[in-house]
Amino acid sequence: MKQLKLKFLLSSLLVLTILGSCKKDRIEDGSGTEPTAERQGIYVLSQGGINLNNSTLSYFDYDNRAFTFDQFNKVNNRGLGDTGNDVQVYGSKMYIVVNVSSTIEVVNARTAVSIKKIDVKNGTTARQPRSIVFDKNKAFISCFDGTVAVMDTASLTIDKYITVGRNPEGMAIANGKLYVANSGGLGWPNNYDKTVSVIDLTTLTETKKITVVDNPGSVVADQYGDVYVLSVGNYTTINASMAIIDSKTDVVKSQKDFTSGSIAISGDYAYITKWDGTVQLFNVKTELLEKENFISDGTSITSPYGVAVDDISGEVFVTDAKNYSTNGEVFCFDKTGTLRYRINVGISPSKVVFINK
Repeated sequence: MKQLKLKFLLSSLLVLTILGSCKKDRIEDGSGTEPTAERQGIYVLSQGGINLNNSTLSYFDYDNRAFTFDQFNKVNNRGLGDTGNDVQVYGSKMYIVVNVSSTIEVVNARTAVSIKKIDVKNGTTARQPRSIVFDKNKAFISCFDGTVAVMDTASLTIDKYITVGRNPEGMAIANGKLYVANSGGLGWPNNYDKTVSVIDLTTLTETKKITVVDNPGSVVADQYGDVYVLSVGNYTTINASMAIIDSKTDVVKSQKDFTSGSIAISGDYAYITKWDGTVQLFNVKTELLEKENFISDGTSITSPYGVAVDDISGEVFVTDAKNYSTNGEVFCFDKTGTLRYRINVGISPSKVVFINK
């Protein structure tokens, strides 16, 4: 989910998406593996409305071109819960972060059949999980109570919680470290956090905090060891910004005003959505903006909400939340920015993940 002011205005349900984009040499930090198989299809997570308990996980099968609107409900005979915030595949399992319900749904990645539903709570108090990343058989889950949960992906149990900053959001891994954006989103309108916590993945301890612009949310890493942090600012006097952190030194090497929404990196390029319906193309090797709009055929997107790139096909997927209260769409573009197809999905579609055969 995006920054708090926007998120808590949204509703969302389900969506679906698919492949997307080029690839580059990768720093060997254990944060992922190169794709080795062709895709089976894509899942789309739609958030649904806050307190409406209507998040959905939809599936699009490439072989038969079949779309199942709520695959999770179909195979498990129950809903996902309230406000699905993130979904990622790790190994044979898929992990779905459900924020308001304060749960992690672990499912079979090929079928979406539930393996385990995990409560993320402090006693009876919801921790409100937000985002999830993986490293060496550990899952790391940012929680709005100011912690990062550490889950063993074999036993599917949470081993510990690491204290970070206020209301952490997105995370990324680079050079054996976990970078966590501390948004302070619950401090709206003028008491945001403006730090990125650095966690050593060997000791599982926070080693420092890096100062960025107020209200950081999205975090991604490129293959060159740089970590990109998008901050929203305070919506009035402090502008949105993009900080680039050198993970070798943990120093902010660049920070500039940069209006943006979601970001995905593939190869030498970052694809960054803007609220005006465009998708910026940023070269992470040269650290220069190459195109104000990657979309080359005039396709109009009302409210870009999420972006994903398929490293195998080069396709770029952009989710459109429309008005955040009715069903949205997923747009699939080829690597030149030309629309290939679009799919009607659920309310506030935000995440797309790719499934291998």
